Amino acid sequence: MIGGARQPREYGPPPVPPSHQGCAIRSVRVQLPAQRGELRDRHEDGHHLHHLVWRLDPSLRVCSSAVLGGGIGPRAWILNAQVPGGYPRLDPDRHLAEIAAAEGLTGPGAGLMTAADVAAYTTGHDDGVTATVTTGLGVRGWAAAPESATHAPHRPGTVNIVVTLPTALSDAALVNAVATATEAKVQALLDAGLDCSGTPTDAVCVAAPEPGPDGGEPFAGPRSAWGARIARAVHTAVLAGARTAR
Repeated sequence: MIGGARQPREYGPPPVPPSHQGCAIRSVRVQLPAQRGELRDRHEDGHHLHHLVWRLDPSLRVCSSAVLGGGIGPRAWILNAQVPGGYPRLDPDRHLAEIAAAEGLTGPGAGLMTAADVAAYTTGHDDGVTATVTTGLGVRGWAAAPESATHAPHRPGTVNIVVTLPTALSDAALVNAVATATEAKVQALLDAGLDCSGTPTDAVCVAAPEPGPDGGEPFAGPRSAWGARIARAVHTAVLAGARTAR
């Protein structure tokens, strides 16, 4: 694959440079159980890979730590793309933009990346909340680590979490939902018998409707109504993924 200078952008995929145009990506729909995401199949540089795509309703907005389109705002789609182990590119945002373009995705979106087998995704559901997780734990460890550990190269093993829910959340509650999902992830990893809090490249996306005049639900901590549902759905999905990925 071809590396290049990364051009951070706040919204939407960056334009695909001429050196990347014509990248051999072939997308074919694969059956996925009823949920908002679609599992897709592609061939890229001799690798057979998968990605999950959420084509979101215009009324939704996303809070995420995604490498492409992270932050809080309206997003038309979410992409969770598998890449080969030993990922060589230095421009993951552009790579995700290429995959999004091959899918015909337009408008602002959020793109996640992982070396985990995306086809082995797991899900959790709780009273309207759906959590979809891809679990790669080859480079797992603890968040608070010695300074020497922070200088090691980080491969995209990655636990990626995408949460969708039908109720609007305030800005603060959206951020709280990401924290709640992360707490539930760590709980699930410990319940799976793993001595870690995750991987250095874990990412979370939470998609919820835009709030109306009432401002949306003000809380999404684990003891709030919607936060508790998020926590249970994420715990179910991560626990199932961790038990098969370990």
